[in-house]
Amino acid sequence: MDYDQLLQKAYTQLPEKQKETVRLEIPRPDSMIQGKKTIIKNFGAFMKTVRREEAHLMKYLTRETGAPATATEGRLTIGGKFGFMQINKLFDAYLNEFVFCKECRKPDTKFIDQGRLKSLQCEACGAIAPIKRL
Repeated sequence: MDYDQLLQKAYTQLPEKQKETVRLEIPRPDSMIQGKKTIIKNFGAFMKTVRREEAHLMKYLTRETGAPATATEGRLTIGGKFGFMQINKLFDAYLNEFVFCKECRKPDTKFIDQGRLKSLQCEACGAIAPIKRL
């Protein structure tokens, strides 16, 4: 068999899951300022997509903004006025630090505990990288 035939044979033996080319699309935070508070309307959908606990992102946002945050009914309320660009930068920083793999940049990761250290393990490439504690 020549190379093209071998390649076609290998491609037909791949499971259907591997043939998919659609990647995860992470929703942008849909925020609005209401009085002295910033509300992120699609917080629940965002957390479901990135597969992280709400408490973890809320703790991160509280630390970065210095403002209290509460989540109710799929919405996040942050005490203080934060513009759309500020919120996007915070969410992007969170994704880069706690969601995307440090090696392959794919979002297929999970937290693992290694003794006293918390690490990010990639389910796509297998890389393990330590992360900061919040």
